[in-house]
Amino acid sequence: MKKRVLSLLLSAALLLALSGCGEDTLLNKREPVTVTFWHVYGEQSGSPMDVLVQEFNRTVGTDKGVRVQVTNLSSASMIGGFLKEAQKGGDLQDMPDLFTCHISDATALGEDNLVDWRDWFTEEELSDFVSGFLADGTAEDGKLLLFPISKSTQLLMFNGSGFSRFSQATGANYDDLATWDGFYDTARKFSDWAGTPFCALDYPIRAVELCALERGSGNLYTENGWYDTNNAVFKECWMQFARALVQGHVVVSDLYSNTQVMTGEVLGGLGSSAAILYYNDTVTYRDGTREPMDLHVLPMPMSAGCDALMTQAGVGLGAYKTTEQKAEAAALFVRWLTEPERNLDFVAQTGYMPVRNGAFDGIENYDKFPEPAESYQQLYAALKTMREDYTPVSEPRFEGYYSKVSALYDGLRQLQKELPARAAAGENVDALAEETWALLCSIR
Repeated sequence: MKKRVLSLLLSAALLLALSGCGEDTLLNKREPVTVTFWHVYGEQSGSPMDVLVQEFNRTVGTDKGVRVQVTNLSSASMIGGFLKEAQKGGDLQDMPDLFTCHISDATALGEDNLVDWRDWFTEEELSDFVSGFLADGTAEDGKLLLFPISKSTQLLMFNGSGFSRFSQATGANYDDLATWDGFYDTARKFSDWAGTPFCALDYPIRAVELCALERGSGNLYTENGWYDTNNAVFKECWMQFARALVQGHVVVSDLYSNTQVMTGEVLGGLGSSAAILYYNDTVTYRDGTREPMDLHVLPMPMSAGCDALMTQAGVGLGAYKTTEQKAEAAALFVRWLTEPERNLDFVAQTGYMPVRNGAFDGIENYDKFPEPAESYQQLYAALKTMREDYTPVSEPRFEGYYSKVSALYDGLRQLQKELPARAAAGENVDALAEETWALLCSIR
């Protein structure tokens, strides 16, 4: 009997929590409110987020009088641009009530225009979330503008079948990739052996930045929102990457490295943990031959002898401030979406890190990974290592930062078409690497 009473009390408490305001709710089951939603989790078919939205609408949404309607699916950078245009009244869809974006995009919209989630969640509730993830969505004045639902980091993913052949021929092994020095040495060894690039990097500037911070660079940024090109440690780390780039040992990916790994253009990719969603089970080479991918996942390299750092990336959920009723409806959805078990299910399907404290403990015994389950198990083993041994660092918040990064990558892609051939023809590698440094310095 006591257990039954306790169960009823817990159920009542959950219902009150989901309403956010108990009996003072502005929601009405008989007059449901619609919350429009733009998100980034829809580039693959059968988006896990869309499935969750449908489940919410079918259950709690129906019971409380809330309907979430997805009206736009895109990348984080595109959504950031769409939001600004929509806010200005451009020829786009109306401004959504709920959206995913980076904190720099959120603050650009105007902090007073967005819901402060601290108005809808108690400090006790927020204490159950990873503090660094909350900080990543917090404005300078302390407002929580973006609620964390998932976070990604960068790590290595390799064609295991191809790496096995490389290992047998040269003695290289995955342990060599634990440090940046070992990574670039292995890249050279592979290119000498295979005649093709070793790895495609999706976000090389971030890798260089973390390497420099690990090596004690200090502040890396200028007041105009770019990197301090007078920082010697930063340049040293850049040149290590650039020497590998100009010799064709590594490349800047076409967009996402998984495509180049799956076609055998490169052996591995350094990119987002969420990239696992887009890897096939097989590698299909340009001559039409195929072999199992046997995907192998490793933590991001670190600087030897230094405290390891990891990027903390990923969008959060923001809400445009319109009516109190819509704010309450959005909070209801966010609270439901981030319940521990549901959040674990979501991130395990998408390659992200869970946002609640202690959630990684649940992943160790998780048995609902997508196929091939072994790849996801490796992914979360690597993520667990990084959560335990690496310190997370948020991405720069400067307005316009991502457009500058995009310009840098476009320039590097152009240079990498010619620099390896020039290096092979005998031009000085350091001089060629300086050309990439000049490109970085030219961006303002």
